[in-house]
Amino acid sequence: MKVKHILAALCAMAALTTPLAAETTLRFAHPTPEADIQHKMAEFFAAELAERSGGELNVQIFPGGQLGSDAQAIDGTRSGTIDITIAGLNNYTGLVPEAAAFTLPFMFPTRETAYRVLDGDVGQGVGKNLEEFGLVLLGYPENGFRNMTNNTGPIRVPADVEGLQMRVNNSQALSDMFQALGANPIQLDVNELYTSLETGVVNAQDHPVPVTLSFRFYEVQDYLSLTRHAYSPLGWVMNKAKFDKLSPEMQSTLMEVAAESVAHQRGLAVEGEDAMLAQLSEHLQINDDVDGAAFQAAVRPAWDGFVSEHGDTLINAILEASSK
Repeated sequence: MKVKHILAALCAMAALTTPLAAETTLRFAHPTPEADIQHKMAEFFAAELAERSGGELNVQIFPGGQLGSDAQAIDGTRSGTIDITIAGLNNYTGLVPEAAAFTLPFMFPTRETAYRVLDGDVGQGVGKNLEEFGLVLLGYPENGFRNMTNNTGPIRVPADVEGLQMRVNNSQALSDMFQALGANPIQLDVNELYTSLETGVVNAQDHPVPVTLSFRFYEVQDYLSLTRHAYSPLGWVMNKAKFDKLSPEMQSTLMEVAAESVAHQRGLAVEGEDAMLAQLSEHLQINDDVDGAAFQAAVRPAWDGFVSEHGDTLINAILEASSK
């Protein structure tokens, strides 16, 4: 009888001293306001991951560039002060220069083509290269096709872009494109753009519809032209050391939820675009009568510049994958 009591006591002590699965909080920084679909994706990811991991993985979201610019957030994710971030793929080209091929003007004719290439061997191969820099690719969410806004007039042909003080991100391809069109490209962080448009530092910018809406650029612009001149992927990454510390089961759960989150966010972008344009039309004059063929011919120097610097291997791989 005594033996049974001793064994019971030992089992109880073992249960008390055996550690439960450690809860992990992941710091997720992104640049957009809470109204943006990128933030809605972050919320979806956080809720699903907490539920599917049984509370073992929790996500703390820092929207609106709270933890710094895109470049600072990527650096923070590499160093481990931030666990997860999302930024335009152009922000990773300092690490993987050939990734700029995805952002070349008129590279992708449709969203579906872009998804097929980014989610396939070509996109995943480029993402794999980020591991060398301490990052694990979680996916390529939707940023969308870039369109131009300005305070001068509707843009229908390349000549309409001449002379614009055009805000650009750090994409060399887009900067080369706007130079070829006769604009004056000025590089600015997205969180500085509203004030720069308001004060006249620049009088034009290009972003996908959701960003133009969520950042309220319509308050300081007059015209939106649906040029759809470049598909702009996002790169969603996690600190590799933090990812590697997770159990194989939690790694698998996280990646599954990430894939579902990308699909969810892409769906919001596609399904909500008409409603977003309707909202923008209350503030902006919108035109869709753009001479796409003329623009494609005019921006060819951006492609030539990329090929002269990086070769055409990745471009050819993208084009081949696009045709399948």
